[in-house]
Amino acid sequence: MVDQLRSTPTGGPNAGPGKGAPLVLQIKDLGVRYGDKAALTGVSLDIRENEIFGIIGPANAGKTSFLRAVNRMDEFDSHMHVSGEVLYHGDNIRNWRNPYAIRRRIGVVFPLPVGLPLSVYENVAFAPRIRGVNTKKDLDIIVERCLRRAALWDEVKDRLETLGSLLSGGQQQRLTIARALSQEPTILMLDEFSIAVDPVTTMRIEAVLKELKHEMTIILVTNLVQQANRLADRTALFLNGRCHEIGDTQALFSGHVQHPETKDYIEGRFG
Repeated sequence: MVDQLRSTPTGGPNAGPGKGAPLVLQIKDLGVRYGDKAALTGVSLDIRENEIFGIIGPANAGKTSFLRAVNRMDEFDSHMHVSGEVLYHGDNIRNWRNPYAIRRRIGVVFPLPVGLPLSVYENVAFAPRIRGVNTKKDLDIIVERCLRRAALWDEVKDRLETLGSLLSGGQQQRLTIARALSQEPTILMLDEFSIAVDPVTTMRIEAVLKELKHEMTIILVTNLVQQANRLADRTALFLNGRCHEIGDTQALFSGHVQHPETKDYIEGRFG
């Protein structure tokens, strides 16, 4: 069981909300397959409110499939089949009639920034408009707040009518985060956000995530193990389509692991 794989929390710079914090997600025996090929098998884990939960692992370990299953993205892919349960505050997300309701609460940012073919302003205002916010005053407040939270406001406040696609790669990634925040999610999932951005922008986004965790839960899939070490309160290693080990990040990176493969991956001996 997952509980048996958890290491004892040690505190430190990433000390999270602790074992007593309320659960926001409970994953029970989650499986994902594409046609006849299994991507995930028997994944069970809990994610708490106001923590950064890191997921590391080599390519094809099932990390992105995990995010897609949590967000019900299989409904866009006839080859993707999901089994098991994903409970959001105790409710099975598969029982929600409106999948967009769950996607509003669980935002996703993918590796390559894909903006809407709209201005910077309208990229962020799009989701609020959909849910019925129409007055310019209210939209202005939302757009500025989300751009500030994504550490982008000072760079774009004088060109809000510019196409979002004309921003730099790092700015587009932060615009994607601002757009996700405009949905007012309680969970923000990021899938290897640093792939398309430079190191300076990566550090800016990391600083943003440290602040955002006080407002929401963050699930961070990263191919950079040291990024998980810097940010995550707890970290899970996915390996061969399974959750191989999960524990307090500082404990794992200090060598307190249940399985030698975890230490080998963290220390760069495979992956």
